[in-house]
Amino acid sequence: MSFQKAQGLLKLAGMSASRHGGITVKEVAEEFSVNERTAQRMIAALKDVFPSISHQTDSERRRRWKLRDTSMLGMQGLYRRELVALEAGITRAEREGADMEVDALRSLRDRLVATLPSAQARSMEVDAEAILEAKGYACRPGPKVKTSPAVLNIVSAALRGPFRLIIRYQGAQDAKPRKRVIEPYGILLGTRHYLIARDTAKDASLRRFRMDRIEKAEITNDWFERDREFDLEAYAARSFGSFHSDEEFSRVVWRFSPAAAPTAREFEFHPKQEMTDLEDGGLLVSFEASGLVEMAWHLAKWGSEVEVVEPAALREMALAYRDASVRVLP
Repeated sequence: MSFQKAQGLLKLAGMSASRHGGITVKEVAEEFSVNERTAQRMIAALKDVFPSISHQTDSERRRRWKLRDTSMLGMQGLYRRELVALEAGITRAEREGADMEVDALRSLRDRLVATLPSAQARSMEVDAEAILEAKGYACRPGPKVKTSPAVLNIVSAALRGPFRLIIRYQGAQDAKPRKRVIEPYGILLGTRHYLIARDTAKDASLRRFRMDRIEKAEITNDWFERDREFDLEAYAARSFGSFHSDEEFSRVVWRFSPAAAPTAREFEFHPKQEMTDLEDGGLLVSFEASGLVEMAWHLAKWGSEVEVVEPAALREMALAYRDASVRVLP
């Protein structure tokens, strides 16, 4: 049995054990994206490995398979991807102010990690922290361009090395995707996901590659040494969202009306923002960043309750979005 098939079988066993009524052939087919014939073969393989599995027929005359002896499942331990998912859930709950969920998820994480040998536990914690750090706003909600999960997983694995990547990428000026060898540094997630990396065929500067334009990614065995002075948070702070342009980088100043000021004070528009209370009860917010279009998209939510003081280019964009009919603040 191949390693991949063994992983799939363990996942199937976990499903069968965790679901109160067991699993059906149709549910297996949907979970693993296979046809029902293949799902039947998977259940047959599960029966070979776990002879104690039993079945019953439900009210809709469907056969449901249930694994009750879970002693062997405990030998799997905790997978890195599972710890990363827990950390991501904690981060999302923190940002949403769901304190009860934060406490519950942290407790679950701590109990699971406590069952591991100390060396393995620390190794997994470091991996989880590195992946979340690389993803930046990994749990940011809202609309976004679709990105291939397979490509994202390969990029995440390369970041942990760090290892060079071979990608097929179609840039804005490319008629079709072409091969590039890059050194990945991190991922910024937003409306569009960007991979921060160095193109080995060009200079040493960091570039942004749109994740949705990466047709294929392949991890290599070539380890590279990251620039020790690189700081993803500082790099990301040069942008309002995930788009960056050195030409657009400038001082940004917004004036919120007295009616909108209390709501605006609750926002962190930028990690290095400065807020100044005005005599009329309004609020002045200033920072330095690029990404004027993404700023204009955000300002549209505030309608006539915000005015762009500078830069002039953004002020012109925002005038088109100032709609007095907007009555609900973000």
